[in-house]
Amino acid sequence: MSGQNRARSSSGWLKNYYYLRFAVSAAWVAVAFTVAKSVPPLAAVMLVAYPAWDALANYVDAQRSGGLGRNKSQLLNFAVSILTAIAVALALGRGMNAVLAVYGVWAVVSGAFQLLTAVRRWKTSGAQWAMILSGAQSALAGLFFVKMAGGAEAIGIVNVAPYAAFGAFYFLVSAVWLSVSDMLRKSRQVAS
Repeated sequence: MSGQNRARSSSGWLKNYYYLRFAVSAAWVAVAFTVAKSVPPLAAVMLVAYPAWDALANYVDAQRSGGLGRNKSQLLNFAVSILTAIAVALALGRGMNAVLAVYGVWAVVSGAFQLLTAVRRWKTSGAQWAMILSGAQSALAGLFFVKMAGGAEAIGIVNVAPYAAFGAFYFLVSAVWLSVSDMLRKSRQVAS
């Protein structure tokens, strides 16, 4: 496969991957703001499932991009997300402040790994500026979560939902950016 075809294949995979990540995150946010906020058992399952889904998504994406061995930032993000799902399950027994603290640490660490993955992909895939912003914003949100977890304010799944909503937004921006880039490239090829 030529370098150009490999880049096109990679771009097609990333575009579909980003659309899927957007759809799952948007659905998670919708359920969090509607049903789960008043159904604690559902909220608990969703809070564990979110980092577990992130682990699965990182694993699948890394496999499509040469494997975890070639993508250290995704390997580390995969491992941290699995540990976070377990930590959230344990923290649920201590209360939502503990859960938010776990989410905060995860957001900082996974945001840094997402940023590193996006920087690595910059030359080959394009549209990574949104993923870089997402990684940086995730890290900042994590610091806010940790601070908030130490307070006396009542905390619930709706405190985590905006974090997931911003993630969904950045995945959508990246997917649309790749889609537009593909259309422009195809129109230039037809014109030449």
